[in-house]
Amino acid sequence: MKIVFMGSPDFAVPSLEALIEARFDVTLVVTQPDRRAGRGRKLLPTAVKAAAQEHHIPVLDFGKGQRKEVTAAVLAEKPDAIVVVAFGHILREPLLSTPEFGCINVHASLLPRWRGVSPVQYSVLHGDSWTGVTIMRMDAGVDTGPILAQRSLGIGPEENGGDLLERLAGQGADLLIHTLRGLQTGHVSQTPQTDEGAVYAPKLTKTLSAVRWDRDVVTVHNQIRALQPWPGTTTYLGEKVLKITSARPMSLLASGKAPGTVLRVDPEGVEVACGEGSLLLTGLQCPGRKPLPVAEFLRGFAVNPGDVLLS
Repeated sequence: MKIVFMGSPDFAVPSLEALIEARFDVTLVVTQPDRRAGRGRKLLPTAVKAAAQEHHIPVLDFGKGQRKEVTAAVLAEKPDAIVVVAFGHILREPLLSTPEFGCINVHASLLPRWRGVSPVQYSVLHGDSWTGVTIMRMDAGVDTGPILAQRSLGIGPEENGGDLLERLAGQGADLLIHTLRGLQTGHVSQTPQTDEGAVYAPKLTKTLSAVRWDRDVVTVHNQIRALQPWPGTTTYLGEKVLKITSARPMSLLASGKAPGTVLRVDPEGVEVACGEGSLLLTGLQCPGRKPLPVAEFLRGFAVNPGDVLLS
């Protein structure tokens, strides 16, 4: 089967690697343009572009105003399928319907729940116990196409968004290969989606980062783990910004203290009162510095019982 692969971030790399390992004929990779990142603002390729170049696969950047050029280049390959994984652009006709098997998408949720660009983080943010991956044939809507295959995974109570995303990337790659082989042999059927239970997961922004200590401890904990590693969660101690990198619920009972009050500080962590219950902060970071376990962080930053953390 001849494949054109369209993807950009780390999440998409296992799917590309799986296609190559399974000896699918990947003739072209399309990805987002190089972007500047880091303190030096160096121009860096996407993770998918770097992986494709390692395997000597031709790469085409899909930048602003290049839709016609990219569409022509993809169709010129005459692919049997276009595989799309976290690409970053909405595909349109004639790409959607020209390949025999269409555009096949790896999506990190159990559709129709959590359509959109941030399904993993929103599943953790909302306290879901289960998530999974869906292989879907794309249509003109946003994650509304017929489902070809799904695989469920439990979400660990301490698992953060980054770790879950990495785990789903591997499961999605494996399910993608099984699905493509099933399409080749005619053993995969399409199940139309309904809108019942559909929820949209919009793009993550730093506006989600501020911790609301007046919320219950489970909600605050879900926020911290969902947004790790990006955009992260932040709180203020006086004028100092603190980034919370890890935490765990300590108590579900009210402490009698105002939300945000530091209840205790020791090498195990910093216990903070929530609207209901208390949370133990186990990893902290100052902006521009590396994240540290609390015991190490406290050697260079004073946090004391009675201090109040603010949103």
